[in-house]
Amino acid sequence: MRILDRYISRQVITTGLIAVGVLSLVLVLGNIFKQLLDLLVNHDVPLQYILSFIAYIIPFSLTFTIPWGYLTAVLLVFGRLSAENELIALRSNGVSIPRVCVPVFGIAIICVGFCFWINVEVAPKAQEQMKAALYNMATSNPLALFGSDTPIDQFPGKLIYVEKKEGTKLKDILMYDLNDRGQLTMCVHARSGELLTDLSGKQQIILRLKDSQYEERDSEKPDDLTKIHPGIGAKQNDLAISLEELYERNKHKRSLSQMTLNELLLMQKQGGNSLDPGEVSALKTETNKRFSFSLASFAFCLIAVPLAITAHRKETSVGFLFSLIVAFVYFLFIVLVDMVRSNPRFHPDILIWAPNIIFITMGAILFYRMSRR
Repeated sequence: MRILDRYISRQVITTGLIAVGVLSLVLVLGNIFKQLLDLLVNHDVPLQYILSFIAYIIPFSLTFTIPWGYLTAVLLVFGRLSAENELIALRSNGVSIPRVCVPVFGIAIICVGFCFWINVEVAPKAQEQMKAALYNMATSNPLALFGSDTPIDQFPGKLIYVEKKEGTKLKDILMYDLNDRGQLTMCVHARSGELLTDLSGKQQIILRLKDSQYEERDSEKPDDLTKIHPGIGAKQNDLAISLEELYERNKHKRSLSQMTLNELLLMQKQGGNSLDPGEVSALKTETNKRFSFSLASFAFCLIAVPLAITAHRKETSVGFLFSLIVAFVYFLFIVLVDMVRSNPRFHPDILIWAPNIIFITMGAILFYRMSRR
């Protein structure tokens, strides 16, 4: 039996590692690189920043690709064993299907533990470090934030659009000042401009505007277009944009996905009555999501074995097709629940467990029927 366990384990682990690598590279990192390519081309971001971003993104991608890769591995391995009649040979020698699957479920439990560790500790910290790296880049190389034909909304209270950037030279600049409610209070248009580094040592950059025109709105009623105050024009003027405010604003602002499990539980305990129902619902949903998402490997494994044996096909394309369908349904449900996590009427903290309950129940029924044959 040890020989059989080693044989099955080696097949599943090898195929699973390859599947995880391919899925991470093609489906996740490929899409991310497509977004980061804009930073390289239009924002003159150094290559080391891009590489560090990819390193921070890998742990987050593993929360998806490990369960999906293991699902693919089980489908491919058991599909081949079934198609080549190896399972029939084992059963004729008195080895039942549940006994064959012992190492598979053992590996699935290890994957659950590894995914749980990534979900509660590694991925949140990686996302936080990635965010810190972005704002460190903003303070150390603020000119990289400006690009051609790209809205710049990182600066608090400002929205900037530049039609074309050539080095530090800018053309057709639109800058909007926004109040605390996000309402437009002032609009500035300049035909050209230049980005300058502040040599005074202050955490700011200087935006030198040429041929600029100002338009100001009423501070009390900024949405009232009848109270727009046409401003004066200027041949040249300098505007200072604070980087310290940018850094400080985002230094302490963390999303729920950037918090570890202990921080989420502590926030629930200390929040008490200070949080509104929507915030409490989102907090509970995120906490339950860490546990529920970690079980995906086991749920996928339980349903993959009977699917692969029933299909009785060893073609790789068939295994990938099954894995695509199963993973798509599972992850789509998670995304849909995550979209309504701030709405307590839907009980998203309970709904987030539904994919696991459905897949484990279906897998258990299919597995029981198959083992009884």
